[in-house]
Amino acid sequence: MGAARYTPRNVRRSLPVSDTMTGIPLAPRLAAARDDAGFLPVAAYAMLSDCNSAALVGTDGSIDWLCLPRFDSSAVFARLLDPDAGHCAIAPVGPYVVERRYLPGTLVLETTYSTDFGVVRMLDALAFAPGQRGHDLGMDAPHELLRAVTGVEGSVELELTVAPRPEYGLVQPLMRETADGARTFGGPNPIAIRIGAPTHVDASTLRGRFTVAAGETVGLSMRWAPPEARVLEATDPSGVAARIEDVAAAWRSWEDEHDNSYPPTPHRDLVRFSARVLQGLTYRPTGAIVAAATTSLPEDVGGERNWDYRFAWIRDASLTMEALYVGACPDEVEDFVSFMTSSAGGGHGLDRSLQIMYGIGGEHDLSERELAHLRGWRDSKPVRVGNGAWNQVQLDVYGELLSAIARYHERLGDLHPEIQHFVAELADAAARRWGERDSGIWEMRGEPRHHLSSKVLCWVALDRAISLAPQLGDFAKVDEWTAERDAIREAVLTRGWSEPKQAYAQSFDADELDGAQLLMPLVGFLEATDPRMRSTVDAIARELTVDGLVLRYRNAAEGVNADGLTGEEGTFVICSWWLVSCLARAGEVGRAQALFDQLAGYANDVGLIAEEVDTATGELLGNMPQAYSHIGLINAARDIDVARGAPA
Repeated sequence: MGAARYTPRNVRRSLPVSDTMTGIPLAPRLAAARDDAGFLPVAAYAMLSDCNSAALVGTDGSIDWLCLPRFDSSAVFARLLDPDAGHCAIAPVGPYVVERRYLPGTLVLETTYSTDFGVVRMLDALAFAPGQRGHDLGMDAPHELLRAVTGVEGSVELELTVAPRPEYGLVQPLMRETADGARTFGGPNPIAIRIGAPTHVDASTLRGRFTVAAGETVGLSMRWAPPEARVLEATDPSGVAARIEDVAAAWRSWEDEHDNSYPPTPHRDLVRFSARVLQGLTYRPTGAIVAAATTSLPEDVGGERNWDYRFAWIRDASLTMEALYVGACPDEVEDFVSFMTSSAGGGHGLDRSLQIMYGIGGEHDLSERELAHLRGWRDSKPVRVGNGAWNQVQLDVYGELLSAIARYHERLGDLHPEIQHFVAELADAAARRWGERDSGIWEMRGEPRHHLSSKVLCWVALDRAISLAPQLGDFAKVDEWTAERDAIREAVLTRGWSEPKQAYAQSFDADELDGAQLLMPLVGFLEATDPRMRSTVDAIARELTVDGLVLRYRNAAEGVNADGLTGEEGTFVICSWWLVSCLARAGEVGRAQALFDQLAGYANDVGLIAEEVDTATGELLGNMPQAYSHIGLINAARDIDVARGAPA
């Protein structure tokens, strides 16, 4: 981009609280430039959500990712992973600068373009059903994208491109012009596009140029339907702005129901925003929560660490519910527990491991495959859909699920007999299996180990089951569970301790460090002030960090890591938040706050955080936005605020 009417300034990384959360405009800045291959940085994207699916919008006004009708459906727009895989772009012709924010209390994106000739403001949203409010958000979603461009001053010429490419870019559908847009034919699903400006069809792409003057508004709607749909009507362009206002009101109604759920501390706005992001990652029809909105954004540029995170991990979803309980919304718990118990209950028993993850409709088979026709973000291949970790043995999930049920049992009321039995089965499995090797919390694809974090979480499973015993009736086995819980504790404290490192190690009888050990005080296994725990925190901060941010582990050996994969990865955001929490709980509040500010400063211009940070460049890596990263922010903020005297 060239010079424009505003001169962008270099802005030091800082907390986006006043910008993103309260509506004070950001400083204008140039739109992130696409590289020579046509890719934007991960941090250039904002998320839209209808609590069924998500879209990613670049700073240049291009929607480069949209899966319909669900988070885990095939993408209609996948330019994120290949420049030719479809997008929907609206941007000024010629140079411009950009400022973006979410409208306060919403996930409605506002993008302001400033040019030499004028200023326009664009609002983007995924639609809810008209008039939907509060906890109904996302039910009966219309699967419709809404965009409205309004002139602020002068006049601006804009260029429109809508290129649907269903099935991750495999399909170039037939497109027929209509009176105010186009419709697609061929491929798996019909799509209707309407816009209040002149357009024409060029093969499988709708194109147009139009000028918007001050006070004028041009609306665009794009609606998806299943192939059996007989009627497909997108919103009239003249009504798009009003529909977006209704979406904004819907988001605010959800937030208003929990206005007093977090104390008025300096972190409150950040916590509420992250809670909104987590709600945006919720598949409302079932209560499932996806780990991230995307697939195959790499942990290492050009590397193979590219995973599909559009599924409901027990671990991630349980921690998400914990964060929502702390930060905004404890009322989704019934849907979540219902989803997890019905999904997990269909394939679990003492003879089988509890599956670690499920499809957002409760599907069990998440077999992984590669999309060889896609280049991958910045040529990071392979692009994967599905996730081969679904059939790994990970013993930590017993603790995470039972911890969530224990946290919310008061809201659940009397546990039904089938849930009583399910809880007891989980505890029995943890008691019976804790001594086994597993793939661990990081889903290592190498040889199974005696991962310490898995042992600790099995301890959590039994500890929480014991606390739930009065609600379990004849299914409770308190004496047996107590004996095994104590045996786990003894094993962890002895076989898990590394004398050379003066820290709790990654696995039994080993010396490698692992960021997962920062969970030990957070789940109640040890106090953060325990001398050995303090020593562990210090060891991790000393040996497992880059620029203060925490790596998951360092296990490189002859170019192939102990996790079975080649290549490197960035610092892991959730581990860094865990370090903040440990420091706060140990009374080192100043140190915790400094790291909190550093971490929050890596959020992008609208406050979103990806999975990892490349500390050499400050660039966000991995899937985006990452539920884990926003979970960590909420819990770290809570721990700092509690350490300073806020209510727990």
